[in-house]
Amino acid sequence: MFLAIRAYLGWRQTWMTSDTASMSSSSDFEAARIALGQQLRGLRRNEGLTARQLAATCGWHESKVSRIENGKALPSPADIRTWAVACGAGSRADDLIAMAANIQLMYQEWRHLERDGMRRVHDQVQPLWDMTRTFKGYAQCLVPGPLQIEGYTAAVLRGVQRRRAIPDDVDEVLRMRAERQRILREKGRSFTIVLEEAALYYRIADRQVMTSQLSRLFVVSAMPTVLLGIIPRSADRSVMWPVEDFWIFDDREAQIETVSAFIDIKQRAQLSQYQEAFDHLKQQAVFGSDAYPLIAEALQCV
Repeated sequence: MFLAIRAYLGWRQTWMTSDTASMSSSSDFEAARIALGQQLRGLRRNEGLTARQLAATCGWHESKVSRIENGKALPSPADIRTWAVACGAGSRADDLIAMAANIQLMYQEWRHLERDGMRRVHDQVQPLWDMTRTFKGYAQCLVPGPLQIEGYTAAVLRGVQRRRAIPDDVDEVLRMRAERQRILREKGRSFTIVLEEAALYYRIADRQVMTSQLSRLFVVSAMPTVLLGIIPRSADRSVMWPVEDFWIFDDREAQIETVSAFIDIKQRAQLSQYQEAFDHLKQQAVFGSDAYPLIAEALQCV
């Protein structure tokens, strides 16, 4: 199950490393197509069909099956439904069609959303943050936005702006991000946030900012709306290893952070995988006073 998570978004590399600069929207799009092709291949093999047999059943050339399975082509909704029915898995068609539509939307966002800067992305996701009551967040290498101090957020946004070579609207977005943090103090909302311990050590900003940011974690963990957990580096990861950063909103929608944008997950099958992944990650974390020594140790290393 968790292999499917990494297959769907397995192209994601660690933010803030030199490797991210070379990654393009086209390579991300290709990886997502490959993930869809792997799921379709699984349907075919579960039915015991060869690629040639499936092509004959669907009235296609065998090369079409190969191109789809290897991520060289994105199948149409009609192609996916025909494929699923031929494999005796018609009930899977809607989820797979939605996944293909999401891939296409994802590609358009990467090409267009940030052409004028980062504000458009912020404006698009803000209504979801406003309406959500229950947040679940996981971060592998960055302190999540709602917990960030201004200096840390500025360093992250500046890094993104320079790396993607997009118009500079950082100051405007920084003000909007600061305003979003009001929801941490609003009654009726709850945040369960799980961090990898490694996220405490990545030097995103200068020493003074990092010291203030880590100190801020003590403050937010005491808020009645926040349950902050940290997964120790010594934790047994045989069941659930580090994955891509993500948020789950009211258990209805997930957003996964990528190098260039984000992906919305609303399909039941994929959403349930992230919900289950979060539960496993949470089980590996320590909370409250048990997490304080990990933060304190990181502070000593700044």
